[in-house]
Amino acid sequence: MRNAGFGALAGLVGGLVFGEVMVLIGYLPTVAAIVRADSPVAGFAVHLLIAAVIGGVFGALVTRQRELLFWGLAYGVLWWFLGPLTLLPLLLGRPVAWDVATAQALIPSLLGHLAYGAVTAAVLALLLRRGQRLRPGLLVRASASGLLLAPVLGLDGPDLLVGVLVGASYAVLFGDPGEGGGPALVRGAAFGFVWWVLAAVTVSPLLDGRGLEWTPAAVRAAVESLPGHVLLGAGTALLTGWLGGLSRAVFSDDVRHSLEGRLAGGRVISLWHGVVAGLAGGVIFTGVMVAVGYLPVVAALVGSESAVVGLVIHLLISQVVGVSYAVFFRRRSFDPASGIGWGVSYGFLWWVLGNLTLLPVLLGAEPRWSAAALAVSFPSLVGHLAYGAVLGLVYQRLEERVAPWHLTRSQASAARAAARHEQTLSAAPALWSLITCVALLIPILVS
Repeated sequence: MRNAGFGALAGLVGGLVFGEVMVLIGYLPTVAAIVRADSPVAGFAVHLLIAAVIGGVFGALVTRQRELLFWGLAYGVLWWFLGPLTLLPLLLGRPVAWDVATAQALIPSLLGHLAYGAVTAAVLALLLRRGQRLRPGLLVRASASGLLLAPVLGLDGPDLLVGVLVGASYAVLFGDPGEGGGPALVRGAAFGFVWWVLAAVTVSPLLDGRGLEWTPAAVRAAVESLPGHVLLGAGTALLTGWLGGLSRAVFSDDVRHSLEGRLAGGRVISLWHGVVAGLAGGVIFTGVMVAVGYLPVVAALVGSESAVVGLVIHLLISQVVGVSYAVFFRRRSFDPASGIGWGVSYGFLWWVLGNLTLLPVLLGAEPRWSAAALAVSFPSLVGHLAYGAVLGLVYQRLEERVAPWHLTRSQASAARAAARHEQTLSAAPALWSLITCVALLIPILVS
């Protein structure tokens, strides 16, 4: 009850921020219609009441969670689906319209719900006194990582500041989770999406004097910077962790962490698991590749136009990606749900890195980051998500069979259950949900 009360207060603050957006987009009379009124004042009162109620539910749900930002964002997207797309039409006596056109018209509401979720989570974290202790060394490493990666993604001049801010804010918000390279990549990709909404969609138009441009057309124009922000966030998180490991290796006398990996063993067999899982995912992905006629494009990597050659190259790439998954996500999935969650998130990241970026560059073209290119590449996105789901599931099942903790079967099962419980208390499930939602929102953002 205490956390529900804090959540209601945090939701009220988030509702005030969201309310400003609703004033700008003229949506308050629609909310007022719930109580058979048309006054913006009545709409604002109803809006704040709803914000406090769902904030209280949020506070009760995340009682034990250690991180709240991504939970808040995922919660905001969930209520966008439940609220203006579903419950509000029903309350007003209208049919539910779950189509792209309706969802696209509600893009300003989507961004407002994201802002509501972020603000509610931030205020609740302050009320519950959950935060990270600022570490200067980590702040420097993360800022340097963002600065180094910004030019690689085509950012220059004033845009380099975005890289620094991404790294610095990552260090302040999350500290050093010590979660491994794979989870860091997924966390960074989700954080990159947050920064795209903040920098490209919100702050940039305000600085240019255009005001708050959350219209579908303005968001579609900003979509071309979304892949770059996703890669910037993922790369910053990964490089920050690597630099931290390097500093510990150089300046620390404690060898327990390095010995732990050697004594654990099983790295070679985990790579084979990655090969098998990657091949399984590649076979599933092949159906999409054949359906959209994409195998000749892959064959062009080796100067061929044959679909058979493209199939061979595609399956080889699938295995290489599977091996990279084994490297990054070894001992990070403890049940089928977590395996699928990490796999789908990794598949989305490889859609951005592979299909939209590396493939066109290797073929001598520019990265395909425009809204039109993202729309054309949506079938590939579906294939990558399916590939990632199969990859993560198969890898988890293979890893589970060999009891990676080198214990008896019952001890390994108990250790896995404890690790799974710890993972549910982290931001991992929220990250999987948010990445999946971002993938599902692509057609809405680019149509």
